[in-house]
Amino acid sequence: MTKTILAYELLEEGVSKSHIAKHLNVSRRTIIRWSKAIEERGSLAAFLTHYNQAKKGSRKKRKTDAILKRRVWAIREKHHQCCGQKIQYFLEKDYDQKVSVTTIYKVLSEKYQLRSKWQKNTPRGAVPKADAARQVIQMDTVLFGGVFAFTAVDIYTKECDVLLRPALGAIDGKAFLEHCMPRRFDGFAELIQTDGGSEFKAEFKDTVGDFCERHRIARPYKKNEQSYIESFNRSLRKECLGWIQYKPEEIPELTLSVEEWLEYYHYVRPHISIGMKPPLEKTQV
Repeated sequence: MTKTILAYELLEEGVSKSHIAKHLNVSRRTIIRWSKAIEERGSLAAFLTHYNQAKKGSRKKRKTDAILKRRVWAIREKHHQCCGQKIQYFLEKDYDQKVSVTTIYKVLSEKYQLRSKWQKNTPRGAVPKADAARQVIQMDTVLFGGVFAFTAVDIYTKECDVLLRPALGAIDGKAFLEHCMPRRFDGFAELIQTDGGSEFKAEFKDTVGDFCERHRIARPYKKNEQSYIESFNRSLRKECLGWIQYKPEEIPELTLSVEEWLEYYHYVRPHISIGMKPPLEKTQV
């Protein structure tokens, strides 16, 4: 109240709002709000009376609609524990309901243990850039016990592919090349990037030139150079195969699950980096 009275007196003397805000250690917007409120009440005394009355008693806690809560939780379960931005997308798309991401995370925190916030300004290494499809394909492998998932992603379109193999040899890497490049990436890319693992040497190295102009090996201990495929690998674990240790004889059954998830990934799951759209759209017949 003291600050409000002082602000009013300074305004009456013609002092600028910016100077008053700096002197009172408040925002300029606050000074403007006080000035308008006093004007609407007709006098400083009337404003202070209203202010004191408003402060009496406890305020009612804002409640989030129960239907909205159920929708948020249902969307998160349906879409593989998706993030707040994607829940916001599905709320507007399916229910024509606009809700802030902050509110969505408040609702989620009532039922789920959420991860800590990502730390900003973390130093990052150089990553390959692309401004068109098929310019850069990143490849990697993910270990699931006795099953190895070979993965690839077009860093521009976010199209991806997965092949499950019973071993992690260069011949398996070659099989992955011959499987994913014609099926998903039109058979050719300007650059294919992998890490320096043994699965990307020998037979793989001899064959990769048939599918790209250049094969680049990411620098060791520079995981940010493979950031797109690392992100996809996390999604594959989180949304599809989990952290279970599988046996090679389970590959046929697991392949069906992966193919079903890839269909969802390409045609339903929105991607923040491409404007909350799925990588592909189904052709209308």
